Amino acid sequence: MAFGDQGLRPWTPPGPAAPDPVTTHPLDPAKFRESGLTARGERRAWVALSGLRTLWFNTGSLCNIACGRCYIESSPTDDRLAFLTAAEVGGYLDEIARDGLPTREIGFTGGEPFVNRELPEMLRLCLARGFQVLVLTNALRPLTNRRTALLGLPAADRRRLVLRVSLDHYTAAVHDQERGPGTFALALEGLVWLARSGFPVHVAGRSFSGEDQASLRRGYARLFAVHDLAIDAADPAALVLFPEMDVRLDVPEITESCWGILGRSPESVMCASSRMVVKRRGAGHPTVVACTLLPYDTRFELGATLAEAAVSVPLNHPHCARFCVLGGGACSR
Repeated sequence: MAFGDQGLRPWTPPGPAAPDPVTTHPLDPAKFRESGLTARGERRAWVALSGLRTLWFNTGSLCNIACGRCYIESSPTDDRLAFLTAAEVGGYLDEIARDGLPTREIGFTGGEPFVNRELPEMLRLCLARGFQVLVLTNALRPLTNRRTALLGLPAADRRRLVLRVSLDHYTAAVHDQERGPGTFALALEGLVWLARSGFPVHVAGRSFSGEDQASLRRGYARLFAVHDLAIDAADPAALVLFPEMDVRLDVPEITESCWGILGRSPESVMCASSRMVVKRRGAGHPTVVACTLLPYDTRFELGATLAEAAVSVPLNHPHCARFCVLGGGACSR
């Protein structure tokens, strides 16, 4: 595969990410080792699948850019996750229909999903079956290369297809520091094109600038107003502000007693209602993992089918604590 054909371009990201301004201690190596117990010997929290409402497909780990702090470490050369095919996606849709699963949303992530040439066909399959569809994209050249295919979708289907564009900050200076020079302007161009072409659009931002949520939302609101984008910056679904993740830094382990202490419910975290399909490089078939945040950790590989993956998941990873439970993050709408 030629990188130029896929809109891939190499870029050298900045050096190691600056430490989290709140938590600067390194992760205790005794933590997140045993599925049943924490390092202090307390019973670890587990989350049961209450119902598969969102099924994610990782279309492949290749991306056209290399960000400085990409949680999945995607880049123009990272192909640890192979390209999924439309036929493989269709097989899981068949399983949903056969077993009467309560799935109402299909999400596509990567890498950059539009690098996968079969993404338009995957979208058609999901939309034809009546699902709401969410695609996470950087809105750069791979999306531009698929504009004709997107415009070929029926108008009624477009209304059920949300494109969530990654704008890491409302300023070019901060965004480009993370994603590479000039990427802010190109991503904004892609976002505007999608909106003016009649596609529902959301935006995903990041919190690494150190600003509080209110300040970030005000900044994005100004940006949306300047470009006449009908995106409500106060809506946490329309503008998602993701907490930062750094597995090097310490974070509390989540115990069974934490739910009451934090006022949270196990049903509120992603693995209670979603799973993700990945295909590892060299594998003969896809596999189902617990969530979008843990594509490489084989401890969270649950089986080849959705039925096999309908099991409880231990919160045995720093991302479970920092992103989902303590950070209140979620990838679906």
